[in-house]
Amino acid sequence: MSIFRHPQSLIESESIGDGTRIWAFAHVLPGARIGRDCNICDHVFIENDVIVGDRVTIKCGVQLWDGLRIEDDVFVGPNATFTNDPNPRSKHHLTEYPPTIIRAGASIGANATILPGITVGQHAMVGAGAVVTRSVPPHAVVVGNPARIVRYAEGTAAATAHGIAPALGAAREREPEVVVRGVRLIPAPTIHDMRGNLIARETGKGLPFPPTRCFTVFDVPSKEVRGAHAHRECEQFLVCLKGSAAVVCDDGERRQEFALTSPELGLYLPPMVWGIQYKYSADAVLLVFASHPYDAADYIRDYDLFLSELHATPSRRGPG
Repeated sequence: MSIFRHPQSLIESESIGDGTRIWAFAHVLPGARIGRDCNICDHVFIENDVIVGDRVTIKCGVQLWDGLRIEDDVFVGPNATFTNDPNPRSKHHLTEYPPTIIRAGASIGANATILPGITVGQHAMVGAGAVVTRSVPPHAVVVGNPARIVRYAEGTAAATAHGIAPALGAAREREPEVVVRGVRLIPAPTIHDMRGNLIARETGKGLPFPPTRCFTVFDVPSKEVRGAHAHRECEQFLVCLKGSAAVVCDDGERRQEFALTSPELGLYLPPMVWGIQYKYSADAVLLVFASHPYDAADYIRDYDLFLSELHATPSRRGPG
């Protein structure tokens, strides 16, 4: 197998994988490295310090500048813009460009702009015309200027047919099927009284473990994302006392999104489940119970490391 070179293309690199197709008026500089089975469309420019993985599609009118790393199975839409200098000046060149990383399976929409030093996570999706000013978590969908998370993507290779299922926040409504390993929705009824309402939880009765720590999260701007980590040992139980917040749970194989909209419904997160909270309402107050005291070493804040530890030690996957 060999590569396809359109006669109107200019290809100076010798590091191009089998099956890759490079179309008219594309220009690839000598230092660029391109993987197998890629599709490089018309009027694409690829600079020297650029690495492109396997099965990547680069649509027309895209420039890939020094410092860009694109992993396998990425889609880059027409006229998407990558940048590599946070303070560009004419004829002023950096000695080293901040790495911009587009992780495996991600999609970049048409006319999106990616600022330098950004990482777009695995299977994330950047909407058309979005301006990405901060790193995008795995599986997130971002739109707008500046780009904000609006939901989490379905249909990644690791997802089951359930995909992402929104949960009902009120305990009195039908509870959804929970597909993420070890995660549970635990209701507690409201005791109504003319003097004011009350919800009670005790260990073993609405509270799944004896807590050693609790904390509250509030006054979160709606654009912000919290969590984005897993715990090696600590268990957590989340209750939205006021307002609403969305929680995405990920066990490395399945993801599910829950909308916590009532203090009657709590969400249990076991160890080794990746948790993200976002879509906070302006008045949201999220109460979190933890089974262990704070320990920085218990946190896994890198999604790749989380997956690596899961795969290295299957027993760490927790209860099914």
